[in-house]
This record gives sequence, structure tokens and C-alpha cells, in this order.
Amino acid sequence: NTAIDALLAVIQDDFTFSSPLLNELSSRGQKMVLVDAHRRENLGEPMEEICRAIKRLVSAHQELEVVFSVHKNPQVSEVVEKNLGKEARIHLLSPLDYVQWANLMNQAWLIITDSGGLQEEAPALQKPVLLLRNTTERPEAIDAKTVWMVGTKEKAIYEASCRLLSDKEHYGTMCRAVNPYGDGYAAQRIVKALLYVLGEAKEAPDEFSLQNKRE
Repeated sequence: NTAIDALLAVIQDDFTFSSPLLNELSSRGQKMVLVDAHRRENLGEPMEEICRAIKRLVSAHQELEVVFSVHKNPQVSEVVEKNLGKEARIHLLSPLDYVQWANLMNQAWLIITDSGGLQEEAPALQKPVLLLRNTTERPEAIDAKTVWMVGTKEKAIYEASCRLLSDKEHYGTMCRAVNPYGDGYAAQRIVKALLYVLGEAKEAPDEFSLQNKRE
């Protein structure tokens, strides 16, 4: 997926955020957990469960800082603000632009989300993903063990997060799993394949399917 190329192109190890809060958080040395939950099927009670799990997790683990990207939909923002707005070490932010969010993911320890695209992007940065859904259109991420689908129940979210905190081997396995969506070189492979198909290159590029070989 060329989205992985785009992601890796904007990552900077010494990135400076436009938000003083994010710069401060990145320098504290705490384990940063990013949360992004907004899908329509998670509105209502599922969102309440998600918030309760996050609150419980932070209360139990002093080493965590949570950044919650809060969608502007009132059915999301009102529930999140009500449950988490006054909690220490839980920071509620408006959605960031792509470059800011990508670099925040790069500094995260764990990503908890119901997003589709993050299932592809976060593993490219070697970040484990807990998926707040009961089904996914990206089953290859589950098979590759870069994404752990935990649903929206408080108990399941909390226990999965705690296991990653306590089980270094399990955490490492998720971090090291090969991302099925690419390694950041998709665009280069596409160019090479096009040159071959158009007759500008004599030899097929590596991994070029024989079924796609020009006649």
C-alpha cells in the first residue's frame, strides 16, 4: 500500500509538534497510549465502555499517559469529555493533521483504535494495535498479528492492555511482526513494474508476477 510510503516519508525522529503539550509529553519518558475511537457502530454504550477501560487503565498504571484524539461528532466528544475530561494523565485533543498525527504515532507505545487506516499504518512504525471492533475489513492484519481485535467491552480492552504491559515477549512479538501492507517501497516497485510493462526495462522487477508479464 502506497499509504505506508507516505507515512514513512513524513516521520522525523526529532519532530517538533505545534502543540506545547505534545512536546512536553514526548519528553517525559512515560509510555504514551494513543486512542482514536469514532466509528458509528461504537456510539452510545460501546463508547462508554471504551472510556471506562481507558480510565481504569490509567488509574492502574502510573507509567502511562493517554492522548485521546476526540472526534467532533457530539456523540463522541460529549461522552469522552464526560468520562475522561477531568482525569489526570488523559489528554483530550482535537484531531491532528496528518503529519502531526503520524509523528505522534511514531512516539507512542500503544495505539488503541477503531480506525481502518491505522490498522495499516501503526504496524509500519512497529506499534501494537488494539482494535476496538468485532469485525474488520483488514483480516490480514489479524493474521499477521500486528493487530489484536479486542472489541469494545471494558474488561477485554483493559485486560489486553495490561497483558501488553506485563508480557514483554507478547508486546515484542506484535512490534516485530511483519506489516502485511508494505515496507515503504511500494511506489518504487510500481515504477519499476510500469517501466517493464511499457517496454522501457528489459528485465522484470523482483516479485513481479508472471501473470502480469507483458505479452
